[in-house]
Amino acid sequence: MSARSPVERGAGQQRKAASWYEASARERVRLLLDVHSFQELLGPEERQISPHLHIFNLPEQFDDGMIVGKGLLVGRKVFIAAQEGRFMGGAFGEVHGAKLTGMLRAVRDAASIPLFILFDTGGVRLQEANAGELAIAEIMRALMEARIAGARVIGLIGGRAGCYGGGGLIAGCCSALVVSEQGRISVSGPEVIETNLGAEEFDSKDRALVWRTMGGKHRRLIGGADMFVDDTIESFRIAAVKLMRSPRAFDADVLKSEQSRLRQRLDQFGSCADARDIWRMEGVEDPNAVPEMAPDAFIALADKIREPCHDAR
Repeated sequence: MSARSPVERGAGQQRKAASWYEASARERVRLLLDVHSFQELLGPEERQISPHLHIFNLPEQFDDGMIVGKGLLVGRKVFIAAQEGRFMGGAFGEVHGAKLTGMLRAVRDAASIPLFILFDTGGVRLQEANAGELAIAEIMRALMEARIAGARVIGLIGGRAGCYGGGGLIAGCCSALVVSEQGRISVSGPEVIETNLGAEEFDSKDRALVWRTMGGKHRRLIGGADMFVDDTIESFRIAAVKLMRSPRAFDADVLKSEQSRLRQRLDQFGSCADARDIWRMEGVEDPNAVPEMAPDAFIALADKIREPCHDAR
């Protein structure tokens, strides 16, 4: 094996130092992929902006908060899509969603090339509600078609906005998920639950409760994510490489197995009032210690408790 160039060594140091949570979507893409390998499709110069936001006097962005393209990961061809959580909370609109749908169709046609989706979203834009909801449906259908064709679609979650609303549904359709403690996954966000059911049911201001219920540690322990990593981009990259090398079939038997797993999870934990009750039932000796666990200690615990959740996928 040839020695790495100074540029490659520099990129490796950046990945080790860079926080996934703090990075922009473009920084995540740049550091996740091999040096200088990313080729963007429909980039900002194409000015594919939302046709709706100007009606509400809202700022627009030339990539509409969705970056799509292709590149190399440890020398292997990959597709990539990244949401910019700093633009409208990474929310899905017409153009934003269409870019991901188009990328998934390219993945379907290529079949053997994996796609990484870097989720960072609060859900659907209220200003583009109908178009956004339609985009979610189209994305989910395109994702299923890609997986049926034999492609791997892997989600990476650890950004500021989390992975909420339609993003949570799409994540659930992926072949596998990587999540950090900062990554939160849920169909309904904390404020939405509180608005509809009251603070007695779910206090959105209780940050410990929010992270305990929706955060990466809980998702890993209940089987909602395949791998848990620390917040560095280097750790996400290592996990991405591992998962893209693990091809799995996708057919009716896989779906039946997944539904059976979810049914068993509901039967086992459906009466639990708090995530800590679930962790205790899973065999965690001190559930109260889980939120404060360092990443390495938690990964050891999670690996002991369960195998990767999507083995059937």
